[in-house]
Amino acid sequence: MSVLLIEPFYGGSHKQLMDLLQEELQEDCVLCTLPAKKWHWKARTSALYFMQTVPTSSKYSLVADVVVFNSAFNMESFLKSIGKFMKLIPDHRPKDLEKIIRPKCQVLYFPVRFPDVSRFMPEHKLARLDKVIGVKRNGDAYQSEGLPGQEESRAVMKTSDAHLESGLCEPQPGLCTTQHEGLPSPAAAPVQAEAPQSTNPCQGEDKQRLTFNLSNILSGLDYQQRPLHIAWPHRWEHDKDPETFFKVLMKLKEQDLTFHVSVLGETFSEIPDIFSEAREVLGSSVLHWGYLPSKDDYFRALCTADVVISTAKHEFFGVAMIEAVYCGCYPLCPKALVYPEIFPAEYLYSTPEQLFKRLQNFCKRPDIVRRHLYKGETAGFSWAALGSKFRSLLAAEPREDL
Repeated sequence: MSVLLIEPFYGGSHKQLMDLLQEELQEDCVLCTLPAKKWHWKARTSALYFMQTVPTSSKYSLVADVVVFNSAFNMESFLKSIGKFMKLIPDHRPKDLEKIIRPKCQVLYFPVRFPDVSRFMPEHKLARLDKVIGVKRNGDAYQSEGLPGQEESRAVMKTSDAHLESGLCEPQPGLCTTQHEGLPSPAAAPVQAEAPQSTNPCQGEDKQRLTFNLSNILSGLDYQQRPLHIAWPHRWEHDKDPETFFKVLMKLKEQDLTFHVSVLGETFSEIPDIFSEAREVLGSSVLHWGYLPSKDDYFRALCTADVVISTAKHEFFGVAMIEAVYCGCYPLCPKALVYPEIFPAEYLYSTPEQLFKRLQNFCKRPDIVRRHLYKGETAGFSWAALGSKFRSLLAAEPREDL
């Protein structure tokens, strides 16, 4: 088997997938990448670059036998919009593209390699770890109760009448391989952190805070007595809609509701102004502010959180949300994009007002989410469940009938 992997945005979850495939396949595998910057331009122009740089080989097919998408929403968005976009090309306007491409299309969910996070979990999460992640403790057997929306997804894939909202493809927050040793366990006694004087989220103290040190952050209170801990593990860019997220949190703050927040995710050269404003307003409510380059630190932060929030405007899968749910967080996502395909209905909200009301209730009663047992499952998104499908796909012989 000879595999050519091309990734124009080698960062975040994109890098996570490429590294996973390259490591697991261990075959004649060639990886061609571009840096994880300006993803919208990479989508438009990277093909021109790779056309000139990908090594020539008779083993590489120039015509796709299969077009794979990481969600039914992604697939339908592409198929429903490709005709419109192709019409913008003045000298190349093929007809019936959707009908031609659809038979080649299939959905194969993003595979996530879930680590053992039990050492990071507080007792109330650890007690229900088996049920939350949907796998046996020996780590070898896989038990699936069916993905939320999976039956609907199958129906979508079988019919050309299905309609889903379209959008732009984007990367997800990712993890690098650096690890820090000697970090405290979740049971360590903490103290609330003071807000740094600098309001620039990428300068001063925040730039140094690369470890999630609970002993310097929380108090010695029992977990059930601690304020609600909210996590936002996304890229610091406008398509993740941090404006909506922070406006909801600042409204909670105005009402003197007690909560903690960890704002994770990667930053790039241009950071929305709302981050510096929110950092100042939220003050001591902030437990962590900034990207955690250590996997252990990142998963420790998620394991200590109660609720994970997405306010994304564009999303075709959402690795960060899946990872957070795996770590025992209660998810709250927009009732749009890919989320209804991944999460049961009770975890979806339609408006910022609904998000505010849910969080308002949770701030008053954090025990609600701490007792809650997630009604979906995450095991179906694991490499253990999907690895064989990827191997079969990449090892398949070229098709002659398409």
